[in-house]
Amino acid sequence: MRTLYFRIVVTFVLIAIVSSMLALLLTNVYYMSYMKSYHEQKIWNIGKEIRTLFEQTPNLDLDNYLAHVANMGFQIYAVDERMEGAFYGAPFKHKQFEQEQIRRVLAGETYHGMEKKVRWLTVTGFFENSIRNSVGLPLEANGVKYALFIRPNLEQQIGEVRILLALLLGFTFLFSLIFIVIFTRYIVKPVKKLTEATNKIVGGDYRIEMDVTRKDEIGNLARHFTHMASSLQQLDQMRQEFVANVSHEIQSPLTSIQGFAQSILNKETTPVEAERYLQIIEEESKRLSSLSKQLLTLAALDKEDNVVKRTRFRLDEQIRQVLIVTEWQWTEKRLSVEPDMPEIIVSADRQLLYHVWLNLLTNSIKFSEPGGIISIGMAVDRHIAVSIRDTGVGIPESELPYVFDRFYKADKARNRSRAGSGLGLSIVKKIVELHQGSVEVRSELGKGTTFTVRLPYL
Repeated sequence: MRTLYFRIVVTFVLIAIVSSMLALLLTNVYYMSYMKSYHEQKIWNIGKEIRTLFEQTPNLDLDNYLAHVANMGFQIYAVDERMEGAFYGAPFKHKQFEQEQIRRVLAGETYHGMEKKVRWLTVTGFFENSIRNSVGLPLEANGVKYALFIRPNLEQQIGEVRILLALLLGFTFLFSLIFIVIFTRYIVKPVKKLTEATNKIVGGDYRIEMDVTRKDEIGNLARHFTHMASSLQQLDQMRQEFVANVSHEIQSPLTSIQGFAQSILNKETTPVEAERYLQIIEEESKRLSSLSKQLLTLAALDKEDNVVKRTRFRLDEQIRQVLIVTEWQWTEKRLSVEPDMPEIIVSADRQLLYHVWLNLLTNSIKFSEPGGIISIGMAVDRHIAVSIRDTGVGIPESELPYVFDRFYKADKARNRSRAGSGLGLSIVKKIVELHQGSVEVRSELGKGTTFTVRLPYL
């Protein structure tokens, strides 16, 4: 299996190779557009100076003169009219040459082999040790015409530079490979840690240690991964608590139903006790039915797939309908309901919002003392704000942040007449959030509670 480390190393090596090839091509373009003609002209000027110096010095032996010139770093090939040639200086590696070119130079023309030579990579021609890669010019000595072909002896002139340059490039490439192999490990190491951390999370262990002090993308990824692990741990804890709470909420009424039913079946109760037990069984059955409905509602809301079916309707009329439905409850407790609701049209899901007002109002009725007051207010600014305030028992300040958690019950000492499933406010919050709104609670122990729902004003 090709690991990430292997892929990164190969990628960097390929980048180095491709970069070298591109650099060679660009160097070739530069050589063809500028250096080639400049180099040829420079050698041509040197050749003319060699010829001029010979012509201006009387009684100078051509062989001896050319030998000394060659010793200064040049390769020379001199050909007379009989097509007999002599080499001076270091020998040419490639000596093949067209005689027609020699005759033209003997006739007084010049030869520009460096400029005329065409190759795919012309820059390599700079180093070609060939007679064809030279400059030719005519020369006359003691009445004899010569064709003089000259090129610099690069081995003698810049041989050390070529070696140093080759070593420089070679060591640069070698050390680049070594450093790529070494430092790539530091790039891959955090990824390996992320893989190990992922495996730990899959195994249920959320205690991971990542380097979150780095300021680069890896550090940012580590911080997000750590946050994700923490969120997953909280989610797992919530799941476990949810399962435990559901089990408890179901088991308690089932135990009561089973016990009372068994007593009735065993004929261990009087008729009066049997009737009371049957009433309890009915109440517990209703609790189970209500719990199952709320769980199904939450499951449907959690999917969030086209749950909200928006229509336009009067919000004040909907809340009045809820007041009518719950009238027997607040009338039985002699509660005063004070609605202050102007006419407001909202675009929302009628059925879902009905659950919101029903849950909030029944909670206010349930936890209000007889003779209390429930106030309902509505206002429109940038949002539609609906406030439901009661003068009931209130909620301790320390427990306010948790009232919307599933199965959370603020009053642990509630009697069974007041006890609920702990899902109502969770449903309220979920529905409001699906409408891009918010819900908040303010409460003072012994003085009452206010729930405020804010919805977008469309």
